Amino acid sequence: MSDNPSKNTAQDWPYLEIHQSRTHEPTPYEYKLAATLEDVFTKDGHALEDVVRGLNARKVHAPDGAAWTEESFAAEMHRLGA
Repeated sequence: MSDNPSKNTAQDWPYLEIHQSRTHEPTPYEYKLAATLEDVFTKDGHALEDVVRGLNARKVHAPDGAAWTEESFAAEMHRLGA
């Protein structure tokens, strides 16, 4: 480990893994949702209503095929462990 904490790298902290909480490889749905969320956060905002509106505008639907609601988005984030 480096004597200078500001110069520590990922190799200095072997217990820090990029996907520590991942239990499986993401599904195509999860990859698409993540990419779309990144776009929504960048262009539309971070508020829950902005996220729901952004996902629906981009036609990225909830797992059941329905349009997102604040409740369904919160439930899906809970299910995914986010």
